[in-house]
Amino acid sequence: MKVLVVDDEEDIQDLFLQKFRKEIRNGEVEFSFATSGEKALVYLHQHESEAILILSDINMPGMSGIELLREIVEKNTKPKPIVMMITAYGDDETRNKALSLGADDFLNKPLDFGDLKERLFKR
Repeated sequence: MKVLVVDDEEDIQDLFLQKFRKEIRNGEVEFSFATSGEKALVYLHQHESEAILILSDINMPGMSGIELLREIVEKNTKPKPIVMMITAYGDDETRNKALSLGADDFLNKPLDFGDLKERLFKR
């Protein structure tokens, strides 16, 4: 499974690589990282034929995760990636907006990596 993690926090890459060390080693998951919505769109354009799952933070400088989600839904063709939104703000308004725009799931920070693994590998 290919996963694109979009988050402006630079240390998130090390955290994911540490928490998924076993799954990476076993070839179950492959991560790519983008530190902005704009960089995520470039990645998606360069890898448009790959079916991937996107984990995107909502609150980022520049293009927000909500704006990224809108772009993904409007401009991506096939295969449509699965998009899971991540935020430190778990309010219903943000959640409902993300889901109404086409998000497949919604996670709160701090991430529970056990829960995340369960959601990723049940797909």
